[in-house]
Amino acid sequence: MQIETSRGTSPLVLGLPHTGTNIPTDCLARMNETGRAMADTDWHIHNLYDGLLEGVTTVRTPIHRYVIDVNRDPSGASLYPGQNTTGLCPLTDFDGQSIYLEGQEPDAVEIERRRVAFHAPYHAALEAELDRIKAIHGFAILYDCHSIRSQIAYLFDGTLPDFNIGTNLGTTCAPALEEAVTSICFKAAEYTLINNGRFKGGWTTRHYGKPSEGFHAIQMELAQSTYMIESAPWAYVDERAENLRVTL
Repeated sequence: MQIETSRGTSPLVLGLPHTGTNIPTDCLARMNETGRAMADTDWHIHNLYDGLLEGVTTVRTPIHRYVIDVNRDPSGASLYPGQNTTGLCPLTDFDGQSIYLEGQEPDAVEIERRRVAFHAPYHAALEAELDRIKAIHGFAILYDCHSIRSQIAYLFDGTLPDFNIGTNLGTTCAPALEEAVTSICFKAAEYTLINNGRFKGGWTTRHYGKPSEGFHAIQMELAQSTYMIESAPWAYVDERAENLRVTL
């Protein structure tokens, strides 16, 4: 599998872990119609961020998150103990519905195969780019790009804010970086925001965010209502997206 990497020389690296829609044939054969619908894709995120900044580096996997979620701990440990969530190789969608045909769920051997084939290459590529950028500037900033439907009762109550900034309670980046991102979002008065609410940063943010070593990481989880229609066929809405891109 080819990880899609675009190299720049600015201090910024964009992680794109959930925009892929590629499900290998052997995995697809195991899935039911819910799984094949891929409703929980971070639709259009790579297009939304495209061209916003010169010199940015991007790292994207084409593999869908239902095959393996590259933003989960490879050990399988939960990022949000006690809360509904999906795992390394999800068995349900975000609404808690099974995505596999009965008896076709991946076992430990299959999960490990997927980890080696898909999870490890993504992070090898991401780590290499962060190291390269740090060698240029003395530091690197990972901005992890995500989106999700604004209303998912299985995962959270009510309606999600538009901008969900995650720094694992301020531990994954310098305070000035979190403050800068928060300030920009706050000034965009038509949008709502929260810091370290339901989404505090996934495994990627927590794993790479080591400010004392010059690696700063921040996750942005966007409510999909800010730029698209939140139901099939998941249409990109140009006017909404262009307005959002000003703030991004």
